[in-house]
Amino acid sequence: MFPAQVDAMTPPSIDYGAILPIVIILGAAAVGVLLEAFVPKQHRWSVQVVVSVAALAGAAIALGVYIPGAPEAGITTMAETLAIDRPALFLWGTLLVLGFGALLFIAERSVEPGGAFASQAALRGVAGGSGGGSGPTTVTSGSRAGGDDAGAGAAEPYQMQTEVFPLTLFALGGMMTFVAANDLLTMFIALEVLSLPLYLLCGLARRRRLLSQEAAVKYFLLGAFASAFFLYGLALLYGYASSVKLADIAEAAAGTARSDTLLFTGLGLLVVGLLFKGSVGPFHTWTPDVYQGAPTSVTGFMAACTKVAAFGAMLRVLYVAFEGASWEWRGVLWGVAVVSMAIGAILGLTQRDIKRMIAYSSIAHAGFLVIGVMTLSEDGLAATMFYLLAYGFTTIAAFAVVSLVRDASGEATDLSAWAGLAKRSPLLAAVFTFLLLALAGIPLTSGFVGKFVVFAAALSEGLVALVVLALVFSAVAAFYYLRVVVVMYFSEPSPGGPTVSVPGAFTTATIAIGTIATLVLGVYPGFALDWASAGTFAF
Repeated sequence: MFPAQVDAMTPPSIDYGAILPIVIILGAAAVGVLLEAFVPKQHRWSVQVVVSVAALAGAAIALGVYIPGAPEAGITTMAETLAIDRPALFLWGTLLVLGFGALLFIAERSVEPGGAFASQAALRGVAGGSGGGSGPTTVTSGSRAGGDDAGAGAAEPYQMQTEVFPLTLFALGGMMTFVAANDLLTMFIALEVLSLPLYLLCGLARRRRLLSQEAAVKYFLLGAFASAFFLYGLALLYGYASSVKLADIAEAAAGTARSDTLLFTGLGLLVVGLLFKGSVGPFHTWTPDVYQGAPTSVTGFMAACTKVAAFGAMLRVLYVAFEGASWEWRGVLWGVAVVSMAIGAILGLTQRDIKRMIAYSSIAHAGFLVIGVMTLSEDGLAATMFYLLAYGFTTIAAFAVVSLVRDASGEATDLSAWAGLAKRSPLLAAVFTFLLLALAGIPLTSGFVGKFVVFAAALSEGLVALVVLALVFSAVAAFYYLRVVVVMYFSEPSPGGPTVSVPGAFTTATIAIGTIATLVLGVYPGFALDWASAGTFAF
């Protein structure tokens, strides 16, 4: 008995070198919470920015040091709850680079003097008046706050909520854990760690306070339902395989006398939770409202990084645990991909708000990504991960551009406000045109290469009809991208209409990083594709 008890108490072996990037990000997030308590308010922004950027740089360095000596087949660590393999390392690198661009965008304070986030999270929304004793005025969810939410005549300078920085790091750490989770319970915990900070961040917009809070509530309620689906599916799969480890589920699915009802019901519920997080139709209903209501920098962070996390986890679950049962579920995902592409392409045509238009664009792109997931081949795996990298850079840069077109009440996202933008700011119009063409999949952009490699992998697996439909919906979606280009170049600007703000250093860096990456990955994608193709999942 005694040796067995000693064995049971032996702590699991941990490869700290392998998990150091996650440790750095989550450790810095915890430090950021302490900074909120002990650093004077006037110094918090600068201290939080330094800590957050240092954490991302430290995690990137740790990742770069580990990759050259990483085992080709990958390892499992922390009692086999995390699998550190080549796909996980690629997705970690993608999340860190995209997270850096998003963090710079979040930290911007010059475009919106004082920052784009509320000074107090509980404020309902006010219109700042000028002079006199007029106090704050409550606004409706559809209106725009005209001034600082600190109220008219505030005695002290505007101070944004600086806890957005540790919240961003917690979400990023959860995403990194999510894509490397080797069992469903760890994956569920990581899902909550990445989701809860995002719910809070969505409700912290300084402008359109009630619209922002409405978006946060919608995201929270629907996200809670999706988490419940995921957890219920986890429970059913545990009942089927007597384990939550992906490898054990795969082994049970390969040969067992048990009924497959638990297996496929559990898989269906599990995938619903993942499809929700990835904005895949028909589980997309939160996406347009949340993208529109959240602060634009948070929208960019969600659109890029959350999609990487969701599809990274989906790849691991389907490739490791359910590849043997692919005959049963590939048909369902075939239909999901078509529905998502159709919703994103067709409903996007009706949108006049730029942020909602990009939201429907993301739903269409999610359908293209599902095609890559369905291939269940090494080429499909590499193509899907490359697509996530390319789409992330383009999307963050696009939202950063959107934040610069402004009127007296904040961001002007209605399509009419973009009329004649090329005459007011030729450089900004050219950059946005290039990014829209990348989203449409025009050659010499990363969007074209991403679609090409995904469709090529699908064709090699015999998914010809699905690729033909994807090309049709790509052509349909190209219309609303080109419509924005036409409005910018061939319409006259309205007198006294919105202006283009001069971007600060952080927003300039975000746009530059995203635009250059979109061009480089479109002209010379080989290095990224080679890295994405370097290995398969460990379990």
